[in-house]
Amino acid sequence: MANSFTCNIVSAEASIFSGTVEQVIASGMMGDLGILPGHAPLLTELQPGPVRVIHDDGKEDNFFVSGGFMEVQPDVVTILADSASRASDLNEAAAEEARLQALKAFNEKSTELDYTRAAAELAEAVAQLRTIQQLRKKAGKG
Repeated sequence: MANSFTCNIVSAEASIFSGTVEQVIASGMMGDLGILPGHAPLLTELQPGPVRVIHDDGKEDNFFVSGGFMEVQPDVVTILADSASRASDLNEAAAEEARLQALKAFNEKSTELDYTRAAAELAEAVAQLRTIQQLRKKAGKG
């Protein structure tokens, strides 16, 4: 048991994952974080992107979070996501459409445009596409 810890991924809508894992990899604000058993306590903000959960048997689950926080304690990692889903549930066409709409909003010189919102939507769409591409690349290797 010393080589594993509990991981919980929850969003406002539901609990997405709860189980015993060997490693968690997530996109923090300062870069990717790899959490192994015995990691020092940590609280960090997450940026939109993939979360990889690796089980003791080497099986891997992939999730997408649109942002949130990750708390690391000696025996448990909790990810409190703004929204979260399994990476396999992401819709590439919808993410690409969202990216194009956000880019279009930036290019229009409308005074009603909320640049902060458009930037957040663009970042989330790009992160979803990056997650889909990583999942596809991994599937191609195996």
